[in-house]
Amino acid sequence: MADSNFKKTAERFVLAVGISLMIGILVLGEEGREGIGAIVGILMDPISAMVGDGNFHIMLFIMAAITALYASLIQKYTINWQLMRSTQERMKSFQKEFREAQLSQNTYMVKKLEEQRADMMADQMEMSKQQFKPMAYISIISLPLFMWAYHYISLHPGASLVFPFWGEQELVSTVLGPLQYWIFWYFITSLAISQVVRKALDIGGV
Repeated sequence: MADSNFKKTAERFVLAVGISLMIGILVLGEEGREGIGAIVGILMDPISAMVGDGNFHIMLFIMAAITALYASLIQKYTINWQLMRSTQERMKSFQKEFREAQLSQNTYMVKKLEEQRADMMADQMEMSKQQFKPMAYISIISLPLFMWAYHYISLHPGASLVFPFWGEQELVSTVLGPLQYWIFWYFITSLAISQVVRKALDIGGV
């Protein structure tokens, strides 16, 4: 019983920290982001110095690997993937039946399926809750790392990387709208590594 209470307390604490970070990043603004980045820099700056100031894209790749592995492990052990898959299958089946009943103007079947809609909405809510909790956990690692990258790149605006088709681009230049090249590089590497890790861990949707 004591172990169960401790686990629940620890879980609530971690969730509170994660949610506070997500909100804090928005509320604290530029100074807050720079402050968090500088604090994380105590750990990350020596690693970056070893990699080399001219190889910041490698640091972004390392960050992407860390966050992809961490996020995938968190999702593997906090989400009921069997329930997630079965719920997704039920939703697809329900939507197909409902659409067919509407097209055939089968009012009896439409009414019957509408009675089931509340149960389906409850299942969707449970899925959303299961997906939100890992987000809070993941933010504890990913957001501080991202803020460090934001802080570092602001101090090294001349850092560049050669992209296929685009040639050499400064990492602070924008790809589209406010999206900068360093963020673009981080996300495409994170997505690629995440796909490999999730495949290896056998997690994901149907």
